[in-house]
Amino acid sequence: MRTVTKRDLVQAIAEDTNVQQQKAKEVIQCFLDRIIEELANGNRLEFRDFGVFEPKAKAPRIARNPRTGDKISVPEKITVKFKAGRMMKEKLQKDDEAASAAPGAPPEAPAAP
Repeated sequence: MRTVTKRDLVQAIAEDTNVQQQKAKEVIQCFLDRIIEELANGNRLEFRDFGVFEPKAKAPRIARNPRTGDKISVPEKITVKFKAGRMMKEKLQKDDEAASAAPGAPPEAPAAP
């Protein structure tokens, strides 16, 4: 597995869409900024077949400092929950199945009816 950066995405999208990298970067950054803004406003973002981003509040709690053992109060905080959509789940499962197949082994034949 490798790490894909925003720069990698900009280059790939600029190539795929035949636009300048600077313009692709502006559009991608605007898209990401808008997602952050909507989540900060408490809105749920749903992209069909891709997934859903939703802000979730984590309740305040009492935690323990592992070094000293002292109890500390952790305030409420907002996190982002992501749930993958149908197409993403299917694509990830297909890729996972292909990766787990033994290299050089012939594909399994379908079972006879």
